[in-house]
Amino acid sequence: MPETTTDAQTQAFMRLALDQAQNAWVLGEVPVGAVVVYQGVVIATGFNHPIGSLDPTAHAEIRAMRAAAEVLGNYRLIDCALYVTLEPCAMCAGAIQHARIGQLVYGAADPKTGACGSVVDLFAEKRLNHHAQVRGGVMAEECARVLAEFFAERRQRRKNEEDPGTVEEIILG
Repeated sequence: MPETTTDAQTQAFMRLALDQAQNAWVLGEVPVGAVVVYQGVVIATGFNHPIGSLDPTAHAEIRAMRAAAEVLGNYRLIDCALYVTLEPCAMCAGAIQHARIGQLVYGAADPKTGACGSVVDLFAEKRLNHHAQVRGGVMAEECARVLAEFFAERRQRRKNEEDPGTVEEIILG
């Protein structure tokens, strides 16, 4: 199990995840960021990049865990903690379980796809064989604000016709 962190450390790690979210925003991706911590040290980071990488699995959590596995030389991320700005979806929650992440800390809840209690709670499912400690709501307002500002900017750009939208939005109107 990961070592206990202080509130100050937890906030510092979440701020680093927020920095990663800004990287996604700059690239036009939904601004979600993640960091993996091992023995109190950030060993990997990730940010959403499915559009630019043409990879539907390129969520911040997945990218951070892939990088952490490379650093540790093991796909099992036992004793690692994952900090992410948005509640993980079912795909990411499953990957977190398979990687054996010991602790998951997330910021904003995701009422549309959250798999840590907002829509479903895969970590509470007793039939699954690995259960990370989950702590949600860390710096939730800051994390939610980044997402809200991103989508407000995107709506404004579309209104001004600077951003025509996705292919599906263009075709389907």
